Amino acid sequence: MTTPSDTTTNTSLQPYPFHIEPSAVPDFDRRAEKFLAAFAAILDHSNYRFLVELYARVTARCGRCAASCQVYQASSDPRDVPCYRTGLLLDVYRQHLSDSGRWFNRLVSEDSLGSDKIDEMAELFYRCTACRRCSLDCPLGIDHGLIARLGRYVLSEAGIAPKGLVVSVREQLEGPTGNTSAIPLPALLDNLEFLQDEISETKAALVKFPVDQAGAEYIFFPAVSDYLMEADTLMGNAAVLHAAGISWTIGSQYFDGINYGLFYNDWVLERIIQKLVGEAHRLQARKILVGECGHAARSARQFVPAFANGQGLPVVSILELTWQALREGKLRLKKDAVTERVTYHDPCNIARSGWIVDQPRRLLCSFVGDFVEMQPHGRENYCCGGGGGLVSLDETYDFRMRVSGKLKAEQIQASGAQIVATPCANCKKQLRELVAYYKLPVQVVGVHDLVLRAIEL
Repeated sequence: MTTPSDTTTNTSLQPYPFHIEPSAVPDFDRRAEKFLAAFAAILDHSNYRFLVELYARVTARCGRCAASCQVYQASSDPRDVPCYRTGLLLDVYRQHLSDSGRWFNRLVSEDSLGSDKIDEMAELFYRCTACRRCSLDCPLGIDHGLIARLGRYVLSEAGIAPKGLVVSVREQLEGPTGNTSAIPLPALLDNLEFLQDEISETKAALVKFPVDQAGAEYIFFPAVSDYLMEADTLMGNAAVLHAAGISWTIGSQYFDGINYGLFYNDWVLERIIQKLVGEAHRLQARKILVGECGHAARSARQFVPAFANGQGLPVVSILELTWQALREGKLRLKKDAVTERVTYHDPCNIARSGWIVDQPRRLLCSFVGDFVEMQPHGRENYCCGGGGGLVSLDETYDFRMRVSGKLKAEQIQASGAQIVATPCANCKKQLRELVAYYKLPVQVVGVHDLVLRAIEL
């Protein structure tokens, strides 16, 4: 078995996960001009300006964030220190877009924004997993993960963005299937029938997956990839909703909880939120229920109120709902139904803010006989290594295995767990790849995969 600590990390051998080729960008020589124009437009038409101005005035490169960053801890590359990366974008603002910077450049006729600096920002902003762990330790309260996202936003508006993210959201917003996995509706409906039959055989109960049921309390949006790749998670979700007597539905015109706009472009993020809310209103649902997906849950919870044009609905995570149903006595979970040693991985998008930390642990401990914690965990957890959309980019694989995911692999190994449960589609993909890469004897599953084993219908 290969252990993570056996794998040396030589940064000179680690390619950046996102390299820009001149031929891939129209008008390559005008990138600086486009970057500045995009940055200025974003500042003029969003609420980023106040934050950027504040950070530009108070930022200091004390380096305390280095101790919090798992990428830097694995690479020892000073370019991976979060405040260094943040400083790159703030320097552009100070020199080119602030009032004092504009006057200075006019006086000295200096234009220091060249292709080399844009290359560096493109590389470093996509080396960050956007886990925001560093924000817990910054003495000045700077959110380096948010600045990385702003940098990606500016880059994308200047025509520089990872193809994997762009292609996925293009299919979601403009393609014939309307979802990031390009699943046709007939295929989705066939799979729901299969899952219904599967539950009937294994649990001896008729658990339906309702579609287009108007007036339901909840409209359900899982990560659309779950329909193809996480059957046990979806069956666990449906079993809980059935047992608790909850009124719910899946929409046929839009059924994808994924929102890759969170990773690279706020304008895309907004358009996806509006599609989600539009489907909820079409079916007259009263609440939005998000499945086991960290970024889907966070993007809906944080941005439905901002981008729904005053028509937002309450957003609930399936983890919150399941824990509430158990507390109210609506679920019967067989005690000690899972005998293997189980640990829990906190998805950054739902744990870093403290939103969903205790609920899944209490849920698991109600039917898991041997539960152990990784250290650290909860709000201070280590990212799976594929956050910020990196897990969706094939070109980041080596980086995710050898650098950004190295500490997480060490955590899993140290726990001695046989099962890692995590309620996030992206985390599951990344952790499974880590387990395979380091040959760890561990199974990675969703929380509701285990609930399905324990639930009595």
